[in-house]
Amino acid sequence: MKTKLSNIKKLKPAVKQRGWGYMDKMKQYIDDADKIFMHTYKRYPVVLDYGKGMYLYDINGKKYLDFSSGIGVFALGYNDEEYNSALKEQVDLLLHTSNYFYSAPAIEAAKKLAKASGMDRVFFTNSGTEAVEGAVKLARKYFYKKTGKTGGEIISMVHAFHGRSMGALSVTGTKKYREPFEPLIGGVKFAEFNNLESVEVLINDNTCAVILEPVQGEGGIYPATEEFIRGVRKLCEDKGILLIFDEIQCGMGRTGSMFSHQLYDVKPDIITCAKALGCGVPVGAFAATEEAASAFEPGDHGTTYGGNPFAAAAVCKVFELFEKRNILENVKVSGQYLHEKLGNLKSRYSIIKDHRGMGLMQGLEFSIPVNGIIAHALDMGLILISAGTNVIRFLPPLIVGKDHIDEMVAILTECIDKAAE
Repeated sequence: MKTKLSNIKKLKPAVKQRGWGYMDKMKQYIDDADKIFMHTYKRYPVVLDYGKGMYLYDINGKKYLDFSSGIGVFALGYNDEEYNSALKEQVDLLLHTSNYFYSAPAIEAAKKLAKASGMDRVFFTNSGTEAVEGAVKLARKYFYKKTGKTGGEIISMVHAFHGRSMGALSVTGTKKYREPFEPLIGGVKFAEFNNLESVEVLINDNTCAVILEPVQGEGGIYPATEEFIRGVRKLCEDKGILLIFDEIQCGMGRTGSMFSHQLYDVKPDIITCAKALGCGVPVGAFAATEEAASAFEPGDHGTTYGGNPFAAAAVCKVFELFEKRNILENVKVSGQYLHEKLGNLKSRYSIIKDHRGMGLMQGLEFSIPVNGIIAHALDMGLILISAGTNVIRFLPPLIVGKDHIDEMVAILTECIDKAAE
């Protein structure tokens, strides 16, 4: 059920006439969801209805300051008029054609992504997981074309997260995610993140690619060291191995550069992205250098919906608004302010073990589980998410300002005080 802003006041009397209050209405929705959905998510007990800027509102009209942005998706915040107008305009033109045909929005979107990432060729997908699937396939096809051999091996990182489909799960470096679904695709080995030697010892004549996140997200908000990321690049060059950067969460301006690897001045052979690429419209992509991309031939890969005109129009508008509103500069300014404020919290509380991250992708690691702190924050109108059991992850919309950060810190401080009692 979608409730328009103008209908909020009208809805309240109607609900009461049916003999159940708003909390009952919320509970009814949640009870219905628990009966009909597969139990794959641990959802918060809130039914969200609409958003505006940095804030979300539930079906009771309660206001929440959002520091998760839909897990890094809503870079431009909620209900952006220019973004919405571009999508409405495309709805009246064309939504889908299949990839048997060309479409102007897809071509323009690909050009913008190639320019922003420094890549030469683009393939649009429907999600980040599919982008990783495509990148893995491209790496193996490149190896096959180069050597004439199948069985190209991939080196990923411990605690990496690349998605939940069978291929993306195979290169995800957390055992609890993989184990119930084994056997997965073979030929995957795991090195230690930020340990160059652990990568080097795994390389052999069958290694076709190394895949890593410049900033690990789900794994606990761990940025790569410059020594590590440059060292892996050199190893790949020396051994003729492709380097894949997963920028699904840390890309699209999240760390202060359009893509995180640009902060290190290191160029991959393949890059994956999604999340803020569409700012709410489901779209992902993998892009590659000309040499890597040349391995693909017609029939090697495909998608029915990927890069459809609607999703591509969203991508085009996102890049346009990033530039028009100087989003990257705001990430740098607000990211530094967030870093200072979270650093102050770490200094103040002994239960905070570490503070790390870049730009507007930061984390606080606690010595206790953080689920209670997050639940209390939600009650107080602040949306936070975790990265593992002990890390609170901060992924606000990239339009966040100092006043929003101050509001968040005030609520979080009260929640930590309660947890520390």
